[in-house]
Amino acid sequence: MGLPADPAELWAYLSASPLFWLSATLVAFLASQRLAQAARHHPAANPVLFSIVALGLVLAVTRTPYATYFAGAQFVHFLLGPATVALAVPLYRHRRLVRVHVLPLAVALPTGSLVAVVSAVWLARLFAIPPEAIVSLAPKSVTAAVAMGLSEQLGGDPALTAVLCIATGIFGAVIVTPLMNALRIRNYAARGFAVGLTSHGIGTARAFAVDPVAGAFAGIAMALNAVATSLILPVLLPRLL
Repeated sequence: MGLPADPAELWAYLSASPLFWLSATLVAFLASQRLAQAARHHPAANPVLFSIVALGLVLAVTRTPYATYFAGAQFVHFLLGPATVALAVPLYRHRRLVRVHVLPLAVALPTGSLVAVVSAVWLARLFAIPPEAIVSLAPKSVTAAVAMGLSEQLGGDPALTAVLCIATGIFGAVIVTPLMNALRIRNYAARGFAVGLTSHGIGTARAFAVDPVAGAFAGIAMALNAVATSLILPVLLPRLL
C-alpha cells in the first residue's frame, strides 16, 4: 500500500501514526541540542524550552489535539521513570563527597522545601489567585509526576500543575548559572543541590551540562525534595490557605 499523493492526505496519514509524533519529539530535541551547542550552552539556550516552542508551534499550525500528540510521544513520558532511577549512578560515583556534605544537605532540604511552598502560596495569595490555582502552584518545585499526584490529591488541577512545573524548571535552569556566579558561589555541590531542589529534572539536566558533581547533587535534591514535599505539603497547605 503506497503513501497518499495529496499533501493534505499525506499529513493526515502521518499525523495519525504514533511513530510520527515520537520521531517529531526526538528530532525537535536533537535540533534544540544543536542550537544549544552552537550557543556554547548559554543558560538562555535551553533545549527543553526550544523543543516545547517548536512542538507547540507544530501542534498549533496543524491544529493537532494534544491527545493525538501524546498518544505517539508517551514512550518518552514512560522513560522519565527509568531516567530518574538512573540518577542513582552519578550519586554512587560521588558517594564519598555526599557523605562529607550530609549535615549541610540535611539542613538545606527541609529549608528549601518549605521556602519553595510558602513563597509560592504567599505570593499567589498576595495577587488574589483562586485557591484551586494556588493548590496547583504549591508543588511546582517537585518533579512533575509527583507534583501532579499531589495536586490532584489536594484539589488542584494536575494539568495546570504540569505546566507550572515545566515553567519553574526552565526558569531555574536559565537563571541558575548567572545567579550563582553573581552570588559568587563556586561550590558545585551547593549549586547543583540548589537547582535540583527548586527546578527538579530540567534544572538537574542543566547541572549535568555544567559539571558532573553539580549534576549528582541536583539529582539527590530532586529525589529528596519529592519525598519531603509529599510529606510537608498535605499538612502545611491547609494552614497557608
